[in-house]
Amino acid sequence: MIKLLDCTLRDGGYYNVWDFPTRLVTDYLSAMSALNIDYIEIGLRSIKTQGFRGAYAYSSDSFLNGLRIPKRLQDKIGVMLNGSELIEYENGLECVLEQLFIEAKNSPITLVRIACHIHQFETCLPAAKWLKDKGYQVGFNLMQIADCDGVEILSLAEKASQYPIDVLYFADSMGSLTPEDTAKIVKMFKQGWQGELGIHAHDSMGNALSNSLRAIDEGVSWVDATVTGMGRGPGNVKTEYLAIELRSRYQRPGSVTALLELIRNHFDGLQKQYGWGSNPYYYLAGKYGIHPSYIQEMMSDSRYSDEDILAVIEHLKSEGGKRFNLSTLEAARHFFTGESTGTWQPAGILSGKEVLILGAGPSVKQHRHAIESYIKEKHPFVIALNTQKNIDEELINIRAACHPIRLLADCAEHVNLSQPLATPFHMLPEDVKKELKTKETLDFGLTIQVDKFVFEPTACSLPNSLVVAYALAIASSGKAASIYLAGFDGYSADDLRKKEADEVFSLYQHHPDSLPLQSITPTLYDIPSMSVYALTK
Repeated sequence: MIKLLDCTLRDGGYYNVWDFPTRLVTDYLSAMSALNIDYIEIGLRSIKTQGFRGAYAYSSDSFLNGLRIPKRLQDKIGVMLNGSELIEYENGLECVLEQLFIEAKNSPITLVRIACHIHQFETCLPAAKWLKDKGYQVGFNLMQIADCDGVEILSLAEKASQYPIDVLYFADSMGSLTPEDTAKIVKMFKQGWQGELGIHAHDSMGNALSNSLRAIDEGVSWVDATVTGMGRGPGNVKTEYLAIELRSRYQRPGSVTALLELIRNHFDGLQKQYGWGSNPYYYLAGKYGIHPSYIQEMMSDSRYSDEDILAVIEHLKSEGGKRFNLSTLEAARHFFTGESTGTWQPAGILSGKEVLILGAGPSVKQHRHAIESYIKEKHPFVIALNTQKNIDEELINIRAACHPIRLLADCAEHVNLSQPLATPFHMLPEDVKKELKTKETLDFGLTIQVDKFVFEPTACSLPNSLVVAYALAIASSGKAASIYLAGFDGYSADDLRKKEADEVFSLYQHHPDSLPLQSITPTLYDIPSMSVYALTK
């Protein structure tokens, strides 16, 4: 008999921090009851308290006892525990479990599933006996199973067989499996595991439904789904689609009417707000085995353009999808490797000079004639950021690039530009170095340290990897006389990019070794300004 488990409130919580409105949950539970769902994974169970997360990130017994759970579902409620919490807690696995679970007979929970990576599995397995002794049904979800070969899967299955596990799941974490791949994995598990098998399918490449159905054909008896596919990254197989298929195949009882009303009244709006579901980026991520969280984070951040996202995918394709976290700080920390000392000393050409840093804002093009007149008359040293081309290129001395995403996006274009490129060259990943092997580069080292500017002869430390911070450091390390900025138009007050840049400018201007700094074109940033038209005769 096929068991359909809906995990919308658990997996969908990655979009709204598990903070679901009461009315939505009430309607959801009614719809699941009408659908005759076998199990609901109502949320996570967690000991982590940092940062705000809604009630379904913890799914405490006291909270669940306050829900109006339909009678048909009252012995079908489950939670998921991340295996990493069992491993990382210094007082040990049993101490975590004792904090989170009471005897099952006194809890609204009947099923506990533990999600873990394959390298965590053996360490987490003793939790199965502890939970079973407390009266719970126990499931294990093995993540990123597509990375395993047959020998590894057989080993995992044999280890699972030594513990009282009710259902052993495998998750297509990257959404990269095909139905044929899925069939092979099921067959390999069945060689060493005689218990019930389950599948948790992600929809990166649009295969979640077909993979789930193929798994059922091969003997899997537990299948996960979420309403409209709501779940991390591209989401999962849709409950509404899978329910229709199971009804057609097995004459499974249950009505989808309340579910369709739930979608219309609640989930259509949520999907428009958060944007889960497969798209070309998730498809590429699935194809190249890249974790979908990279795509989800970039798509939710206005700083990443289409070009940026494609460049990151291209880079992660060769790096294995796990090289860096997408926050600006973590990206730079992991992107740049090796010693931070470079080989180029900016003081050799900048000492005592005015420096003009050119950004990419529209004001450069709008005031191009005045900027070019100033350069021709005053002869500042001109540093253009990245690949912008809004003035006569012969007036640009060098270009600067260090932000990981921009570098990935612009490598090919830099090769065709005539100016030398200042960048932390020897610290770049090998695939980026290879792209730039024919380019004249000025190797100025870089490390990232929170809230710090440090200016050294051949390297710098910056608070983040924004290229304007790098250019400011080049000018300061080069002992320039002053800095003018053009093309730093800025963003609206509620834009993350404005806040990030303002923090850089503030930190720089308060540094004892900072240089006089002024914008000569209109700017929304919190920096001194003057008119480019006042700089020439």
